[in-house]
Amino acid sequence: MTQAYVFAPAAVPTLPIEGSTALFPVHRIYCVGRNFADHAIEMGHDPDKEPPFFFQKNPDTLVAPADGFPYPFASTDVHHEIELVVALKSGGSDIPVEKALDCVFGYAIGLDMTRRDLQAEAKKHGRPWEVAKAFEKSAPCGPLHAASDIGHLSEGAIRLSINGVVRQDGNLNQMIWKVPEMIAYLSRLFTLQPGDLIFSGTPAGVGAVQRGDVMRGEIDGLGTISVTVL
Repeated sequence: MTQAYVFAPAAVPTLPIEGSTALFPVHRIYCVGRNFADHAIEMGHDPDKEPPFFFQKNPDTLVAPADGFPYPFASTDVHHEIELVVALKSGGSDIPVEKALDCVFGYAIGLDMTRRDLQAEAKKHGRPWEVAKAFEKSAPCGPLHAASDIGHLSEGAIRLSINGVVRQDGNLNQMIWKVPEMIAYLSRLFTLQPGDLIFSGTPAGVGAVQRGDVMRGEIDGLGTISVTVL
């Protein structure tokens, strides 16, 4: 018997895979906060004094770069944050660091767009960050590149420019918590699943965007993405 619904269920969010017609179904999106020392410092924090912390975006906040980023309502200070996105093909709980990379399907370039004014207000009152981080289309993300094709990424340039001017310029080797450590730590807090994404933190240089801006993100080994602020 076919299951009936009171309305049609939403489609499963997916990411395209470079060189393949298959799609990667997305389960959850985890984001690592202040995972580059220079970014932690620019946000007023000591990178040597805290364990990693995480927040989530919803899977349906993903948007293809070609579709653009609609400037959100309820904010006048929206910031760009370029990040390496890690896509998991398997998961579990209490994953050892030395086994963590076995869970990785591949990598992509992502943007963690942030309503910074709403985030500042949330921080001031000790409230959650969802209104600042999990709004509609706040996660532009390029295609996944399979680790079986490109290997695992632990170093290489990560850079973002606005209208041709470089704003963020770092290296993946500057991450405080490396990819295997992030996966292992997360798996002690959640049961990780195939389809989970991890946005792994951003280097210094975050700043505001305006309608009409063109954001160009690049990570060595993953090419580039271009996203227009609408």
